[in-house]
Amino acid sequence: MASSPTTEKAIPYALIGMTAVTGLVDAVSFLSLGRVFTANMTGNVVILAFATARVPGLSITYSLTALLSFLLGAIFGGRTMTRAGADSQIRFAAQAFVLEMVFLSLASFCSIGYRSDLLEHSFQPFALIAFTALAMGTRNAAVRKLAIPDLTTTVLTLTITGIGADSSLAHGNNPRLARRVEAVVAMFLGAAVGAVIIRYSISAALWLATAISALCSAALFRALRTPDEP
Repeated sequence: MASSPTTEKAIPYALIGMTAVTGLVDAVSFLSLGRVFTANMTGNVVILAFATARVPGLSITYSLTALLSFLLGAIFGGRTMTRAGADSQIRFAAQAFVLEMVFLSLASFCSIGYRSDLLEHSFQPFALIAFTALAMGTRNAAVRKLAIPDLTTTVLTLTITGIGADSSLAHGNNPRLARRVEAVVAMFLGAAVGAVIIRYSISAALWLATAISALCSAALFRALRTPDEP
């Protein structure tokens, strides 16, 4: 992945910000949209299995909507990244991140006036699940292509494993420890903030996620346009 030093410095910070967005999105989806994950598909597949086994309070249709929408988003992101050459991956990833922002914006508009206690049988939850999962799938495809170590933005299992497996206690040398810890903290804070905000407004949580996504995308585009000093 050829890129300028300025861009290479910017992208880890952008991906950390997007990791916080994941926490926000999953706080909204799990706590307000029927116990479903729209960013974490590992968790969503498990919830789908529980719902299939008729565990009370879970919905097969919600989980399937999230899974299929995420797959469709991954197709969008994948098609965007297939046009990228070795020296333009970040530029095309930034375009995919803009598409994520568009989907999150649509989810934010759809969430206006949403109340989970009144709209249990309405179409609105399906729209929110679909748009947030589309956003996360699109981003995931782009981030997967970039392959920045320890910054998948939606999954922390390998990141936390790396913290332990590469630690001094495991006779490792703690590579990228700061980045790994930052990713964990970012998702934790995003989820915690999302859980607090949705007590008052689901829409506000999604608009915050959209704003952070927009800032991350803008930072990448700015880095791409900033000439490096000789």
